[in-house]
Amino acid sequence: ACSGLIFTSALGIRLISGREEVMSSLGSGDTVAIIRVDGVIMSTSGPLDISAANSRRIIEHVGAAAEDEDVKAIVLAVNSPGGGVVATDLIYHALVSQPKPIVVSMGDLAASGGYYVSVPADWIIATPNTLTGSIGVVSEFISIEGLMEKHGVEAVTIASGPRKDFGSPFRAMTDTEQTYWQELTNETYAAFVDIVVQGRNLSSETVRQMADGRLYTGRQALANGLVDALGYENDAIAKAADLAGIDGEPRILEYRDDIALREILIGLANHRALPSHAEVLSWLTPPTLEARWVGP
Repeated sequence: ACSGLIFTSALGIRLISGREEVMSSLGSGDTVAIIRVDGVIMSTSGPLDISAANSRRIIEHVGAAAEDEDVKAIVLAVNSPGGGVVATDLIYHALVSQPKPIVVSMGDLAASGGYYVSVPADWIIATPNTLTGSIGVVSEFISIEGLMEKHGVEAVTIASGPRKDFGSPFRAMTDTEQTYWQELTNETYAAFVDIVVQGRNLSSETVRQMADGRLYTGRQALANGLVDALGYENDAIAKAADLAGIDGEPRILEYRDDIALREILIGLANHRALPSHAEVLSWLTPPTLEARWVGP
């Protein structure tokens, strides 16, 4: 990687401060950038988390496309079940804060947070068989209290307040705690609904009727106003070029992450065949709110 410098190879690959940008088409017009949101949306991920959509890196790509004078429009290629509420919302705000036209191209799945990050687009294209929607918020808690009782294991918790150990896997959640967490979930859900209302120019009542967590095919999403057209990535590129007023065939610049071989080797060296105690405990910690489709 280089710092503040741009190197362009004969193959059209540019490295800018550790980001890899691939010029996959040398058209005659201005540039359309492609930024991919592929996998579960997370705030952080390591070099081995190739199936995750790292919000920090995606936001960097959005910023780079916004600053590049050659880039006139952005295609956001979304194939994601969503993920963390905060990570998803950060991507959303990065998109609404930049001035260039955005067209979303939905892949197999653009559900929950995957739909959330699609809403800022000027135009949304889904394939006929894309699964999208799943508008809502979810949390999952694990309780091993019954298992502990069965094996004669007891956990002792010393806390400064009655809710300090909220969500502990070592005891059942009380009705009061469930009500408390439901209120937090409802607040986040209401914000999600408002995002869709504003972005899709639909009434709150209409969105709430659709936003019960269900998935829609691309055809159903089009009929319900959740997307603007059916098509594929090449259609999204053509639409982005049209919105940007690009004459002729646009150049295509795809932003990718340049993961160094050294990072991959370190990740492999630190990876255990069996999980560590810390990893097991991390699975049992109280979850965060997620705009994520809970599917297979």
